Amino acid sequence: MLAAHELAIGYPGRAVGRGFPLALQPGRVLALLGPNGGGKTTLLKTLLGLLKPQGGSVALDDRPLASFGAAERARRLAYVPQGHAGAFAFTIADLVLMGRTAHAGLFARPGAHDREIAAAALARMGIDHLAQRPAPQVSGGERQLALIARALAQQAAFVILDEPTASLDFGNQGRVLRELRRLAGEGLGVLFTTHDPNHASRHADDALLIRDGRTLASGPVHEVLQLPLLQQLYAAPVVQLRAAEGQAFLPA
Repeated sequence: MLAAHELAIGYPGRAVGRGFPLALQPGRVLALLGPNGGGKTTLLKTLLGLLKPQGGSVALDDRPLASFGAAERARRLAYVPQGHAGAFAFTIADLVLMGRTAHAGLFARPGAHDREIAAAALARMGIDHLAQRPAPQVSGGERQLALIARALAQQAAFVILDEPTASLDFGNQGRVLRELRRLAGEGLGVLFTTHDPNHASRHADDALLIRDGRTLASGPVHEVLQLPLLQQLYAAPVVQLRAAEGQAFLPA
């Protein structure tokens, strides 16, 4: 389990939030929702060990996260950032292959097994035809799919994604969200941030709502995704539509 207790987050000289609870279990999907500037990305970076907690604790399998070395963390926690353009013209295949450095070392030459795993991740995301294209020359959505493929190639126990559907068209949003559920079905723990409560309602098991650096609610999605809480979360009216196949939330 990846867990946080009374977690305080921020940067040197600037607090962002405190009192966050979190428990991400293998085989479950946790959605983190909140408006811009509420602390979602800072919370993710703290859970990944990229930022030090300003208070409270983060533990991975009952072991303090700070006790893990960088390589050991990378073998357990995979991160998919948002809006990453990349400064170098790596091919998509090479970008995905970088996920294997967690297992072989930064300067080690990837072997045939590593290339097979990277190729399978590309095919799984439906972008194997882009393998030899330079990453800056593909669309933002295609590059986002490549970053998710890189996380799959990492073969970590937990996958953490910062707004993974933000730059994707409608069809690829569905592909990515279905892939998150599939990963959970294979026993991985998945945490993703989103602005859309419908993504959480349809594809997550649990939800954490945060605003202005504090927790509004945490728990199973059917308990947390309620109109009063969502209206408080986004400081805007929200309507709920119900149908036989499920429910949908829309801005009023």
